[in-house]
Amino acid sequence: MTEPSTSQETPATTHDSQATQIQTAQSNENLQSSIEEIWYLKEISYRPDPESSPRRYKIITQNFNGPCSFIAICNILILREWIQILPFERTTVSYDYLSQLVAEYLLTAHPDVDISAALSIMPATRKGMDLNPLFTGATSFRPAGIGGELKLFEQAGIKLVHGWLVDPSSPEHKVISRTADYDSSVTLLVEVDHLTKGQFVVADIEPSSSQGPSRQHSTYSLTPEEQQKVEDALVVRNFIETTSSQLTYHGLFELASVLEPNSLAALFRNSHLSVLYKSADDDGALYTLVTDQVFLHEPSVVWERLEDIDGGWSTFVDSDFVRSSPAGGDYAGHTAESALAALEEQTGALTLEERADATLARQLQDEENARMHDHYARRDLARLEQERVEQGRVKERERQDRRRALDNALRPKKKDCIIM
Repeated sequence: MTEPSTSQETPATTHDSQATQIQTAQSNENLQSSIEEIWYLKEISYRPDPESSPRRYKIITQNFNGPCSFIAICNILILREWIQILPFERTTVSYDYLSQLVAEYLLTAHPDVDISAALSIMPATRKGMDLNPLFTGATSFRPAGIGGELKLFEQAGIKLVHGWLVDPSSPEHKVISRTADYDSSVTLLVEVDHLTKGQFVVADIEPSSSQGPSRQHSTYSLTPEEQQKVEDALVVRNFIETTSSQLTYHGLFELASVLEPNSLAALFRNSHLSVLYKSADDDGALYTLVTDQVFLHEPSVVWERLEDIDGGWSTFVDSDFVRSSPAGGDYAGHTAESALAALEEQTGALTLEERADATLARQLQDEENARMHDHYARRDLARLEQERVEQGRVKERERQDRRRALDNALRPKKKDCIIM
């Protein structure tokens, strides 16, 4: 009797299938990396000298939450005319092309200086830079490792600034000036969390009174020195939490003071770098260069005025620093007809392979947008839940206080003893 045949995969077939899946995944990953390192160029007008006529420049826009550090450095060098992207008509640029331009500039600008530290840190700018700001100075940063990050800015002739500063007149200035920088502050918080057996980051520890350690502190048997660390950590944690935008009003005033009129600098904020410009006008207003790719086709959006610490009053302006009204979207600034024509022209010139790459790029961008939307939605939900829990705690404490007050009022009082 003949047994029915069954289709079974041999070990070799399974291995080939797995290898194909791995190769496909690696191919998609490499393609995504390639797409992320190709950036669109946007034409703007800028006056290197306030008295001169405006000139046309091609600045680099950012996509996929790309390397803002490297893009900011390149855009400053472009606006200073220290590097030039050629031909001017080109619409995109790659990391390899730009890194070669920057390296050539460093070599020619400093022929007798060792620039190995600056060159060695350049590849790291593709993913971010390890910058450690001091809370006491707008131009103060502490180097990490060999300090290549700071060398890159120094030898590129770019001033690196931040506005995450503590006000000298504030009560927390004494403590913050002791920890000085962000990394040391985080180290202190981690150390205190260890001293309190993991309770510091999840529970509020009240400072001790002048009469001795608080009940919470005594639970951990802290020495006076350790207790002082806890007190300092409370101040540091409050400062970091209340300045989550990494910009304070004191820092905003300091930035306006340390920058020269009509100057460009690299602004460190929210763990990102952007191009900061100080106006040559009497008001000395501060602006950041808008490099988000969403404004690629919006010529009226060039700068964003830096007016407050959370962006609530910030406004977009054009190349002449006149307020603009961006329409938004991938083809902002176009009419319906011109947007359709631009899209047809853009896709019609692509090969089949390039169209597939463009389709995948849009898919990856959509997935990234969905992921970020979900992230912010979860964060907002967690914040609302935390506020709800805290309100419940406050109401419970108030209820207990009213109950104790009522019990005290109803409790019979002892009669006074009269000594005859």
